[in-house]
Amino acid sequence: MNVLIRDAEVDGARCDVRLSNSRVAEIGAGLRPTSEDEVIEAAGGALIPGLTDHHIHLFAASADLASTTCGPPRVRTPAQLAEALRRAKPDGDGWLRGVRYHESVAGPLDAARLDAIHAADVPLRIQHRSGALWMLNSRAATTIGLDQAEHPGIERDNTGRATGRLWRADDWLRSRLRPPDPPPLRDLGRQLAGYGITSVTDATPDLTPRAIEAIASATANGDLPQHVRLLGAPLSHPFAGPWKLVLADSALPTFDELADAVSAAHRVGRPVAVHTVTRESLVLLLAVLAETGSLPGDRLEHAALVPTELIATIRQLGLRVVTQPGFIADRGDDYLREIPATDHPDLYRCASLCSADIPLALSSDAPYGPLDPWAVMSAATTRRTRSGKVANRRERLSPRQALSAYLSPAETPGSAVQRIRPGVPADLVLLHASMHEVLRCLDADLVRLTIIGGRHQSESVAL
Repeated sequence: MNVLIRDAEVDGARCDVRLSNSRVAEIGAGLRPTSEDEVIEAAGGALIPGLTDHHIHLFAASADLASTTCGPPRVRTPAQLAEALRRAKPDGDGWLRGVRYHESVAGPLDAARLDAIHAADVPLRIQHRSGALWMLNSRAATTIGLDQAEHPGIERDNTGRATGRLWRADDWLRSRLRPPDPPPLRDLGRQLAGYGITSVTDATPDLTPRAIEAIASATANGDLPQHVRLLGAPLSHPFAGPWKLVLADSALPTFDELADAVSAAHRVGRPVAVHTVTRESLVLLLAVLAETGSLPGDRLEHAALVPTELIATIRQLGLRVVTQPGFIADRGDDYLREIPATDHPDLYRCASLCSADIPLALSSDAPYGPLDPWAVMSAATTRRTRSGKVANRRERLSPRQALSAYLSPAETPGSAVQRIRPGVPADLVLLHASMHEVLRCLDADLVRLTIIGGRHQSESVAL
């Protein structure tokens, strides 16, 4: 399919752009349409490269769309939680699934507390918004035989009975349930396209062959139109990106264990993408990389706390940072209340990393953070929490910096934005307004049309 976009703003100039064979074929003034062209009148709207979400969890985000929200801002009190669960619909196996819970709603949840809040005799599991904890009611615990089971993440009381709380046990919990089909990705793909996202990097570690095949199938049949890279795929898979390593704050590996894992990836030429959200995990990782050496493409995922004295080391090691300032808007008030004030300047750094010439990319971490990339960009420029407080204004990005951090290629997050030129892939976003207006108000409503591989996918985010 050929497309002629007339009177678009490209790099500050008004011009026409012709797309052919999945690529930009021609750019110029007054291009004449051919009989094969579909003509789109841009009316001066900016045409930009497609956005990349550099860190998302595809199946979890898809499942989140069909789950019951159990935390702020929609749910803030025990009564609201009870009402949300009352309205929830069981899945095909008769389970209720809740997501995004935070202790500010009704305190720590265990089986007894969940039984009191939701008395219905159906199995219920709720995921903490961190993604690290599942909370089960008594019926759910009985259904999967939690008391008799063995797993290091099963929390137990002083009598040895399981409390209903499961830490970092996603794979184990999944194995106790009837093996479900991976969640369909069509609705998520359409929503991402509505935001202008043409490429995603799935950050789920240790993907199963079944999950990889489901993603490949969704991209092949168009349910997931975005280009995909997988951090948790085997080395031989064509979607593979850097190798994902998780430094769990509750159980850090030893120096030697982490060094062995990094070296194993580097030996086969694969960079590492390392989940680090605490000072301790970052210090450990940088010490390991100083010993093993870094590889181009090595990256920090989240980098939630970066002390000033470590910035130079990150740069010297040539690391990239993929971070999520959307958490400031979504959870910033909790951070400012719960994290020591001495750590506030180190929280989700952005501007200081850019000033140090460290490649910086933004992402969602959906479903654990806001999916909307424009909301994440806005959070990066304002650093405002829900209550209106500003979490370290010195770390604010300019609107152009924030947008560029979503426009860098998936292969090199934080690198320079690829310009729209003849021959580049036709992965583009047409906006309703000029770039000057867009940078004044970073908003998803400005997305008019998303084009992936030369085919337009969505005309708005209101799907």
